[in-house]
Amino acid sequence: MSAAVRVEALKMLRSPVGAITAVTLVLGLCGLLIVITFGASSGQPQLMAKLGPAAAPDWAGLMAGAEQVVSVASLLACGVVVAWLFGREFADGTIVGLFALPVGRAPIAVAKLLVFLAWAVLVGLLLSVCVAVLGLVFGYGMPDSAVGESLLRLWLLTVLSGLLVIPVAWVATLTRSLLAAIGCTIGLVVIAQISALAGLDGWMPIAAPALWAIGSDPTVTGVQLLLVPVFGLVFAGLTALAWARLQLRR
Repeated sequence: MSAAVRVEALKMLRSPVGAITAVTLVLGLCGLLIVITFGASSGQPQLMAKLGPAAAPDWAGLMAGAEQVVSVASLLACGVVVAWLFGREFADGTIVGLFALPVGRAPIAVAKLLVFLAWAVLVGLLLSVCVAVLGLVFGYGMPDSAVGESLLRLWLLTVLSGLLVIPVAWVATLTRSLLAAIGCTIGLVVIAQISALAGLDGWMPIAAPALWAIGSDPTVTGVQLLLVPVFGLVFAGLTALAWARLQLRR
């Protein structure tokens, strides 16, 4: 297993996909927060109404804007990386070579997921650090304990998003298609939005982290958040099983 993790980590480091996705997510978030901040400074009533809590010129407004953006953007970014990790083996034809390795295909799939989750943890940390720096640059002062909790929540939101997109790996394996995996990512984002609008609240794992992070649903409990790792583990198991049963096709 350790050898498989090293190989998959090396693939991630040598490919521009993980780096470009991380940079796009971080710079995109920072750019949007800058635009929101300067837009709110104009004081236009219509714009202020659209921005809602994010219009406040303080740490609370900055964190509200960051959480709203990351709740969707992190799902898309994580889904793209998972789709590449698994779908590229089929798109590039490298899956054939994996059958000749002494390491089983199921451990390889697990190694891919571990490397991806490590990537999500680091990206979430980078997002929180960049938002903290922005707050200091905007002159909001040193963050207090409440802001620290919000930054931690932003990091956890990214990590939980990583767990939510594990079904993308399963779809990529079943369909042997990179494009199908990308489509699954988009589908997860759509399902999360529909679930929130339908009032399913915290009992829908795909929507629970975003509702918990942005604070729009105070009824999201710790038990409901625990459904997110359970959701991820179920699909991780299905993915490993699918890889274990893979057969070569002409």
